[in-house]
Amino acid sequence: MAKTKEISRRIKSVSSTKKITRAMEMVSAAKMRKTIEAVLKTRTYANLSWETVLRLAELSTKRSEPLHPFLKARKKINKVAIILITANRGLCGGYNTAVISKAKESIAKHPLPTDFILAGKKGLSVYNQDFTVAAEFEKSEVLTDAREIYPIVKMVLSDYARKKYDKILVAYTDFINPAKQVPRVKQLLPIALTSDQYLGIVGHESGLATSREFLAEKAKKHLCLDGYNFEYTFEPSPKEVLNKLVPRLLEVQLYQAFLEANASEQSARMSAMHQATDAASDMVSELTLFYNKARQASITGEIAEISAGANALTE
Repeated sequence: MAKTKEISRRIKSVSSTKKITRAMEMVSAAKMRKTIEAVLKTRTYANLSWETVLRLAELSTKRSEPLHPFLKARKKINKVAIILITANRGLCGGYNTAVISKAKESIAKHPLPTDFILAGKKGLSVYNQDFTVAAEFEKSEVLTDAREIYPIVKMVLSDYARKKYDKILVAYTDFINPAKQVPRVKQLLPIALTSDQYLGIVGHESGLATSREFLAEKAKKHLCLDGYNFEYTFEPSPKEVLNKLVPRLLEVQLYQAFLEANASEQSARMSAMHQATDAASDMVSELTLFYNKARQASITGEIAEISAGANALTE
């Protein structure tokens, strides 16, 4: 009897856990729908804006004087900063471990002095791995406004302009679909086609690829009849326009990386909670089977005792 009571308690415990994981799955599903809607709305704009940046970088390399300091690659890389975007909470499978491992792989591939700029509480684990953390920022699970990332943007652009860092990378998780998320490390600064021909490509949709070949083909399409490119007049001046435009385009890229990370996080958490719910259901079924077997054995034992007692009385 004690065995059946113990199994019954375990069934109740697992059933309670199942209710919790099921509720968390539904919450994550609701958040996932919001984050996916946000990421899909901005993807086209983010890719086209990055195409503009890459085009400016290409034009800048052809000139003796760069169009903007952010468009010029530095000859020597002394220090690197990685913006690490993780979750604030766990229970999302290997989401956090994967993006942190990807950032560490990047450091191992290019062993240079590197500082981490953390966005998300789970990134704090790098403190225990002998890495330097330059700053920590809060991260919202559902971004609603690009102004939420202004402090990070302001800091990294300022540090790069002051030459505190010679390269800025962002480690995030690229959202492919609710069942697939890919951790990535992409270069944010300096802007250069040679660094990564898929730089800034959020998602791996074939229609949104921005590569050197794509830019060359597009340039041919937009040639004038006499073989020359269109010439534009800037007001008040190209320098002032680019001083406003380039930081804004970089801000869009970082904002898109946060949206991709949020969509990936909620998808990973929903998947993890769904698997936990299924595992709890299987465990309840297995424990119920054990309970029935134990109960049947107990009843059989009681019947045997009653029969033995009756036989003893008749003798």
